[in-house]
Amino acid sequence: MSIKTILIPNIGDVDEVEVVEVLVAAGDTIAVEDSLITVETDKASMEIPSSDAGVIESVTVSVGDMVKEGTAVITLKLADAADTGSTEPAEVAPAAVQAVPTPAPEKTPAPTPSSSAPVKNIAGGLKDIVVPNMGDFDDVEIIEILVSVGDRVEREDSLITVETDKASMEIPSSDAGVVKSISVNIGDMIAKGGLMLVLEMEAESSPKAAPAPAKAPAAVKAPVVKDVPAAALPKLTETAAPSKASPTAMIDEGGFKVAYASPSVRRVARELGVDLIQVAGTGRKQRIVKEDVFTHVKAVMTTPPKPTSNGTSLGIKPMPEIDFSQWGDIRTEALTKINKLTGEYLHRSWVTAPHVTQFDEADITEMEIFRKQLAKDMEKEGVKITPLAFIIKAVVATLKQFPRANSSLDVTGENLIIKDYYHIGIAVNTPDGLVVPVIRDADKKSLVELSSEVRDFASRARNKKIKPAEMQGGTFSISSLGGIGGTSFTPIVNLPEVAILGVSNSKVAPVWNGTEFKPRTMLPVSLSYDHRVVDGVLGAQFTTYLCRMLTDIRRLLV
Repeated sequence: MSIKTILIPNIGDVDEVEVVEVLVAAGDTIAVEDSLITVETDKASMEIPSSDAGVIESVTVSVGDMVKEGTAVITLKLADAADTGSTEPAEVAPAAVQAVPTPAPEKTPAPTPSSSAPVKNIAGGLKDIVVPNMGDFDDVEIIEILVSVGDRVEREDSLITVETDKASMEIPSSDAGVVKSISVNIGDMIAKGGLMLVLEMEAESSPKAAPAPAKAPAAVKAPVVKDVPAAALPKLTETAAPSKASPTAMIDEGGFKVAYASPSVRRVARELGVDLIQVAGTGRKQRIVKEDVFTHVKAVMTTPPKPTSNGTSLGIKPMPEIDFSQWGDIRTEALTKINKLTGEYLHRSWVTAPHVTQFDEADITEMEIFRKQLAKDMEKEGVKITPLAFIIKAVVATLKQFPRANSSLDVTGENLIIKDYYHIGIAVNTPDGLVVPVIRDADKKSLVELSSEVRDFASRARNKKIKPAEMQGGTFSISSLGGIGGTSFTPIVNLPEVAILGVSNSKVAPVWNGTEFKPRTMLPVSLSYDHRVVDGVLGAQFTTYLCRMLTDIRRLLV
């Protein structure tokens, strides 16, 4: 046998890449195209294959090394010339590959020197490659097509990139083969089951590999898992659980377990808040693919939390089921969809954000005098100026003074995202429950525009004409019960916002001005805030400044 050094081939416009996994060890028997190492850039990861078959003499790279084209990976004791039918085994395999214009032959499990030559192929059929289940998305936009007609793709190679309003993701191929036609264009909207392209399936090998000598299996170390035939792998749309041997999906780095996944999969997992260590990989060698992340999310969303010893996930015993009919007549009324969604959302907000509520009162006597005069002047034009328009104006002025209240925590909880726009959500009561349409760029609108938009939203919300997009993107919310009654209440923060203002019913009350009591119109306000972001001092400063703006509306002009 002769010795050959296997080098890093041309890997594109990349100077250096990091070795994130070494897939072989000295003494292993490998075939042509068997993967040797996995390298990773900031955008993708790839496996480097062997150009020859034989037994590994030594491995010259380690996890964490930076390598480039021409770097030595392993030294290989090449297969005997008799096994390849040539006196120069080092040259035959590459020449055979170049002579055949078809895709590279499939890798065979448990390769041996007697089966290292390229395997003869049988022509494959055509197959439609469709979009797999991507989670709770009806339609997504195609922003990039990553392949062309004539390209050869492997299973899990990315075909297109799609984008939603929250994330982008690459859609992989479920099979290997040659692209015969592409059925989509950039800008198209596509959903689960949508046809992406037609693939000429990779041919299957006709002759089976010769049985390995008895001593060959002993040379292969147990942790090294060779490629499995494609038919034995779980499909992307299946939720097959990994085998008990799935620890190969984890890379041990200094005693820490790191999930075996590409950067694009890690990005999707970060955006969805998924711990990849908890995800079972169904890709080759248990690699975690995007479909595994979506399957994990769906499982978590549809599986009720496991109760603790006390009966619930919060350690509180659940309410017992009670037959209320034993005390009288009852009626059962189903909750509306809005009721259910609102309940779930507010419950999540309440248990996620530590709530504190700051109460105060604003003297709006002068504001009401001015508002009524303005309303009378504009009555002929059919314009009605509401108190809520003044409150929105005052809230925007206060948010500019205290921008921390116009922010959100990022998904890690370690960074604050402060917004330089002012989109104010207004809670509107409807027969089906509360909805919160958003007035965009409230800082750029007049009292008349704000009043008109509030009344328009209220009317359309009650008639179920509000669009989902009109209830997104809020930076701060206002819940006004002034037209109903009450002296004060504690509103729940509308996450991911960090504060919400509650407005109760105004009343005329005697107020001491230093020399005497005077009747003044007082407006109770309640500011609830996420105590992780807004502390008690800032909460008190916020309501004090807000009340000052409402007491003397001339300050809003400054």
